[in-house]
Parts: sequence; structure tokens; C-alpha cells
Amino acid sequence: MQLHHVQRAPTRVPRYLSPVTIDDALAAFELHGVRARAIAGGTDLLVELDRGAHDDVEVLVDLSRIHGLDSITVGDGKIHLGALVTHSQVVESTACRELVLPLAQASLEVGSPQLRNRATVAGNVITASPANDTISALLALGAEIHIASTTGTRTVPIATFVSGFRTTVLAPDELVTGMSIPVLTGSQRGIFVKAGLRRAQAISVVHLTAIVTLDDDIVTDAVLTLGSVAPTVVTVPDLAEVLRGRRLDDTAIADAVAAARRTATPIDDLRSTAEYRTSLVSTMVGRALRALADDQQSGQWPIGAPLLRDIARSTAKANAVDVDAATEITATVNGATVTAAGAAGITLLDWLRDEAGLVGVKEGCAEGECGACTVHLDGAAVMSCLVPAARAAGSEVVTVEGLADDDRLAPIQAAFVEHGAVQCGFCTPGLLMSCAKLLDEHPAPTSRQVQLGLAGNLCRCTGYRAIERAIEQVASTQVSAP
Repeated sequence: MQLHHVQRAPTRVPRYLSPVTIDDALAAFELHGVRARAIAGGTDLLVELDRGAHDDVEVLVDLSRIHGLDSITVGDGKIHLGALVTHSQVVESTACRELVLPLAQASLEVGSPQLRNRATVAGNVITASPANDTISALLALGAEIHIASTTGTRTVPIATFVSGFRTTVLAPDELVTGMSIPVLTGSQRGIFVKAGLRRAQAISVVHLTAIVTLDDDIVTDAVLTLGSVAPTVVTVPDLAEVLRGRRLDDTAIADAVAAARRTATPIDDLRSTAEYRTSLVSTMVGRALRALADDQQSGQWPIGAPLLRDIARSTAKANAVDVDAATEITATVNGATVTAAGAAGITLLDWLRDEAGLVGVKEGCAEGECGACTVHLDGAAVMSCLVPAARAAGSEVVTVEGLADDDRLAPIQAAFVEHGAVQCGFCTPGLLMSCAKLLDEHPAPTSRQVQLGLAGNLCRCTGYRAIERAIEQVASTQVSAP
């Protein structure tokens, strides 16, 4: 009898390695073979491990200390992303917003600010789910994936890198080191569009990217990619032929919609029926192409979207880490040095609670959905249930216990009390951590910024009005302070 994932014991990987060079990482994979698994953000892998998957894995190889893999550079008509570049970095990057807008739009739709601070674009591609938002953008833009092993390097177009449903051409001894994405030219317009069951933290019901090349409003080339409507993200094969030589008027757009519907082969699942997905394809393709026709592809971009992290800084650390069950790690937690073992095979959430004794960090869902476990890791709000505990070695961690100054509540804590922004209180620690980082980043946030900043925190008791009033009170105090 096969157990449901909630009935299976979690997979506790007994060893954690975090090298500081690509060569050391590749050597680890050559040594351990299929028993090793790479991890960067870990927002997918740690959920799978918690559900008892990958029980043959004996070593996690964390790439987050390798210098240079978290960089975004521009050259040779392309944007180059290292394998550790997060969705948050893409959203923040002016170059990405201006030169590869669909990728920036897709990155903004991934999860919540806390998840975007950990989840990498490369990881989104390697997971290879047809619902993964950035794949449609990267496919439409013509991205190439850079791969390395101890025997050499190779570059693979993303169209062939994803080989099937949640499968890629990546061999067990290979690592993705980055990707290169051709920038949109002055004659090109591109847009990413997504439909989910809610406004944040939603897996795509349908997502798509459309790019058109125009010469005096006449289409000379076009590409349209569709996600969540087939086993892989697919390209509408005849779109360029349908639109070439025409203006993007209602008739041309209707013909493009028909081509998209011919390409989509959706299924019924928990998120949608096939019929509804097909209907969404029609609506979304039509809206996307009309936005491109009107040169309004960036019209919905939220100015000052909260990142919930300090200004960009490298995630890489100076020293490599090799941890098993008996190895102690040392981290700075709430300004104090904490040294404890037990970090191998567990999450930062469990280590903080069980080893550091900080029970203000709550587990609500253990899969990055609720935000109750939000902490600050090296200045970024993250879901501690989706961070390997050993990642904290040599890092700075702040939990809700670290917000107060001795017995004096932090302003946001005092405002929560005054406005009754608490009921059962379980989600409150995570909300406070998100609010504190939001106010650090935007001392006087707009209502839209508050909504976006708290999108990763769920509260079932109070609603959010009292929480918003607490933020407004702190903001007004900060702005009026001399």
C-alpha cells in the first residue's frame, strides 16, 4: 500500500556540504554520484524531503557559498544570470525590468517576497514543472542554460534543456552554473501574464509570454509560449506565420488566439478543468496581445514592489561547511552567538526551536505557504521552514524575539497591541517579521506595498485591517520624527 505524503516520515539527509568553489561542488558530485543532491534556494526540494521523497539522497550540496553565482551582468546583447540569482534579485534589477521585462514580471509572480528571497530562477527551470512561471518567459526570450561537470561545460537552449514533464537533460554529475538571455531590442515588445486561484502564493492555472517584433506597427516576428496547458511549457508553432505582415488589430489577435487554442492540450486537475484553462488561454492571449499593440506591456508593474530584504549583498560566505549530525554550527541569532549541533537534515525552523530554544518561530504549514515561520536571514525575510539549518552557519538570524529592545517592544509590536492586530496569535510572529522588514525598506508604504509585502503571511482570525492600521501608525511616527 502506498502512503499519502502526509503519512510518510520525512527524509532526513544526514550530511550537508556547502563548498565555496564550483570545482569543489563538482568534485562532491563526482564522489557521491546519485546519492548527492544540489540545493540553492531549496523551496521545492525541502518540501519534497519533508514529504519523504528522495530517500536515497545522503548528501545535500548547497551552492549558496560559491562566489559569483549570485550575479546579474549584461554583455554581448544578453543578460547573464548566475545559478544563485533569486527571483527577488530579478525583480530588483533595473536591467532585467528594462531588457527582459517578461522574466521580471514572471519572477514577481513567484510565491511571496519571502519565497522570492530564496527561490532561484535556475531552480525554477531545473524543477521543470509546466506551471513554473519563469519557464514561459525564458523560453520565449530564447534563454540558454550553462552546465558544468568535472569533464567540461556545455550550453543548452532551454527548449531542449526541459525534456519532459518535470525532467531535464541534466546528468547526475552536472550542475547548472547560470543562463544567458537575449535582451529585447527596441523593435520588440514582450509581456508575461498569469492566472492563479488567488493574487499571491498561487500556482499558475495558466501562464504565458508573448513577444512581438514590430516595424512601424507591422508584425515581422512573434512568439507565444504557454504554461500549465501541456506536460511542458509549449511554444505556439505557427504564431509568426499567423501574425507576420499584419497589424495587431482585432482580427489578427483573434487568429492568434485560435492558434493558441490549437496548441493547448490542458487536463483537469485540482486547480482547474481543461475547459476553463482553454477559456483562459483565449482571454489571456487576447489581453496580452492588446497590451503589446498599445505598448502597455509594463503598465501593471507595481512601482516600489517590496522585496523584504536589505540592499543587495552576496549570499556567499568565506568558509566551506561540512555538517553531519554531530557537527556544531555557529550563527549570530538576535545579536548573540549560538552554537549547537543537530543542523544536518533539518530546517532552520526546527533548529531555531529545538536547538536555540526560540519558540516564537512557528510552524504552520512546513511548505512556505503561511509565513508563520518568517525570520530575517542575513537581512532578508525568509520562510525558515524552507531553509536548511546548516545554511545559518556564519550567518545573522533575527527572530521575533530579537525585535524588542530588552523589555521595550519594537514600534510595530506596540502598534499591534494598540490596534488589536492579534487574535489567536499563532501567525503574529511571522507577520511582525514581515512588517518590520517592510517598514525598514519603505518607511511610509502605500496600501499596495503593504498588500504585496504581506502577501506571504496568512492570518485566519483578524483579517488584515488592524494589521494595516498598525503599520500606518508606525509609518506616520517614522515620517514625522525629526
